[in-house]
Amino acid sequence: MSRRNKKAKKKKWPWIVGILGLIVVGIGVYMFTVYNSLTNTLEEIHEPIKREVSEKRTEEVVLDEKDPFSVLVLGVDEREGDSGRSDTMVVMTVNPTEKSTKMISIPRDTYTEIVGHGTTDKINHAYAFGGIEMSMASVENLLDIPIDYVVQVNMEGFKDIVDAVGGVDINSPMAFDSFAAGNLHLSGEKALEYVRMRKQDPRGDFGRQDRQKQVIQGVLREGASVNSLLNYKDIFNALGNNVRTNMTFDEMVEVQGNYRDAVGKVDQIIVEDGYGDTINGIWYYMMDDAELAEIQGALKEHLGM
Repeated sequence: MSRRNKKAKKKKWPWIVGILGLIVVGIGVYMFTVYNSLTNTLEEIHEPIKREVSEKRTEEVVLDEKDPFSVLVLGVDEREGDSGRSDTMVVMTVNPTEKSTKMISIPRDTYTEIVGHGTTDKINHAYAFGGIEMSMASVENLLDIPIDYVVQVNMEGFKDIVDAVGGVDINSPMAFDSFAAGNLHLSGEKALEYVRMRKQDPRGDFGRQDRQKQVIQGVLREGASVNSLLNYKDIFNALGNNVRTNMTFDEMVEVQGNYRDAVGKVDQIIVEDGYGDTINGIWYYMMDDAELAEIQGALKEHLGM
């Protein structure tokens, strides 16, 4: 090799090293920005509740000791001039030892005691009467388990979350309105229409629950993609504007570290043995007593109670 070639090679390496260094620094700055935005968003969505522990627990859940815990997910339909109602009520119990999560979607027309209001009504009215805490208390009373955490999602803003991840892919089991059966890609607006339809579905509220699960899984799938990482600002803004939870940032970190395997395996409990009844001209869903007792037992066992 000539002296000139050797000299050129020596000059080239510092440039390559410099470029690689810039790339590494750039990635580091980008990831720090993502982390910074994430922590700010999680602090924004944190909304503590008055009680420290459920009356159905003797001690608080300790996440770093991998205690099983429960979560109530409320999809709230908030409209101008109205306090809103819970359009969706999903309860999940998470057990890290069994590496599984059990999930039950409570029919919103379920006839039950509204704890703290002194009435028996549709369970989704609990939110309108007393917000998150009355919803938690009423669900605890119905399922006879503690509700440790709550996540509230504004359904009107849910479309912003779907749009932020670039839309969702679902497989519609039936055709209705402007939706064809089969594989569909839905924008936020169309996803909201898709999960809200009930009257044309022969399975009523139960068919709607399945469609809600489809869209939620689609959001989680898209949210974990590389494209969504590049679009993190829109995603974090959508979450910050539309989600509230009593789970702190530190608790979320504990769940991510200690409960990852459990969250990855979801067993759905189906409510199907009840019946409809009309009281004073209003239709309610009456849960079957034997089925309800079986559900209560399964959730208690999963919580280690």
